[in-house]
Amino acid sequence: MMNYYFDAPLYDDDLLKLGARFAHDVFFLALVVQFGLKRNNETNPDFAFTAVLLNITVFFICFTLKKLDLGLGMAIGLFAIFGVLRYRTDTIRAKEMTYLFVVIGIAIVNSLTNNKTSYLELLAVNGILVAAVLLKEQLVGRAIAAIPPTPPKKKKPKQTLIYDNLQLLAPERRNALIEDLYQRTGLRVTDVQIGEIDLTTGTVQLSVEYEQP
Repeated sequence: MMNYYFDAPLYDDDLLKLGARFAHDVFFLALVVQFGLKRNNETNPDFAFTAVLLNITVFFICFTLKKLDLGLGMAIGLFAIFGVLRYRTDTIRAKEMTYLFVVIGIAIVNSLTNNKTSYLELLAVNGILVAAVLLKEQLVGRAIAAIPPTPPKKKKPKQTLIYDNLQLLAPERRNALIEDLYQRTGLRVTDVQIGEIDLTTGTVQLSVEYEQP
């Protein structure tokens, strides 16, 4: 005979179901974290901690509320609430949001199944999710490795000059200005930025970019 404590049973068979489904959930979650999140160089290493706790929390919430017979609407509602979760301290990128959907989906699938779903079906669903993650990481990793690295652009040196020929500052006389700077300084100027103009002294401050000889 089942014993009750404050109108709640001390034990029922659902405890065994909880343990079996939680072990199933943790196994496939570990595959996603180990071979998906940790091998993804673009993902923040601390994000794995967030994904694991979020999966476990959603799993126990869904398994507990399932006894209230809220049905599919509850599952979809929880999926939407946790799926659009945003942390105010950091911006979650689209790829990390996708991983959140994956770990939430694994938790919901494993916690909300009933006696109409066989363990073989459950294994197939989880396996497909994990396989999609692993295949994506493999294909993306190979595509990135195939792209040749872009050589770093060599920065051109800059100099700040005090220039006294204000007549050459007009846009249409830019080439004449560059030629005059070359004649005076010997620098092969490629870009000129006009700074502060002092009409009292008839000078202007120029920031010039030139090619290194």
